[in-house]
Amino acid sequence: MTSASSPYADLLSRIPVRRREAGVLGGTTAYWVYGEDDAAHTVLAVHGFRGEHHGLEPVVAHLPGVRVVMPDLPGFGETPPLPGRRHDLAAYADWLIAFAAAAAPGAVVIGHSFGSIVASAAVAGGLATPRLILINPIGAPALEGPRGVFTRLAIWYYDLGARLPRRLGEALLRNRVIVRVMSLAMVKTRDAPLRRFVHAQHDAYFSSFADRDVLRDAFVTSVSNDVRAFAPRIAQPTLLIAAVQDDITPIEAERRLVELFADAELVEIDGVGHLIHYEKPLEAASAIRGSLGPSAAGTR
Repeated sequence: MTSASSPYADLLSRIPVRRREAGVLGGTTAYWVYGEDDAAHTVLAVHGFRGEHHGLEPVVAHLPGVRVVMPDLPGFGETPPLPGRRHDLAAYADWLIAFAAAAAPGAVVIGHSFGSIVASAAVAGGLATPRLILINPIGAPALEGPRGVFTRLAIWYYDLGARLPRRLGEALLRNRVIVRVMSLAMVKTRDAPLRRFVHAQHDAYFSSFADRDVLRDAFVTSVSNDVRAFAPRIAQPTLLIAAVQDDITPIEAERRLVELFADAELVEIDGVGHLIHYEKPLEAASAIRGSLGPSAAGTR
């Protein structure tokens, strides 16, 4: 496994963090709380596909003074799969609604990538939140993006992993060479230490899924849905933080997506693709602070 120092470690070390668990839908959700419990703002952050809570820590590092609640999605990281449920969008949305009620009632909801689909579905389905923030939102079908061919290869890869004998299938899905190819396909920065950090993060956490069945279900969910279906049903003020060079959802699609919400703003970040949370976390955090208001100014 590749190791690389985090350029955000010093900032993150200044923010207190506690690991907690909550009973949700008959299972146990592991989550982490960053910041002080008496902070003026609490946000509930939902990570992306194949990730877990560590992926959004660079953004958290730039949000001192904000209380951030970050769970691992069911079937990923330290949260086991939901008992008796197929891990489709309905299950993830139900889980998020129940988790928010248990661990972060009334919090501002943030979703990154696949988490943007889950968060949007949950808010459209009744999750109470004062506002919604989506980072690298999936605003168009994956097969229609500039990397549509790459998506088709991914579909074949996940299908093969599901069809092979279990041991071989899971070895294929956790293969480090393939994980590195995925990482190289997404990273945009030319900064060598930052590239090493991004790859190390994917090496460490991209294979922390529970089993191939959960991974297959989550992947099918991620490529079969996008935020457009839920945007017209979301009345809360919404902030979209999108990357100009995103290969998964082109910026033109994000500009169309923002028009589907009743009350939405689009912040575009140049010089980055689908990894805003790793490569441009300060810019993402600044946009989040602006959405939360003056009381989220914080200190460093």
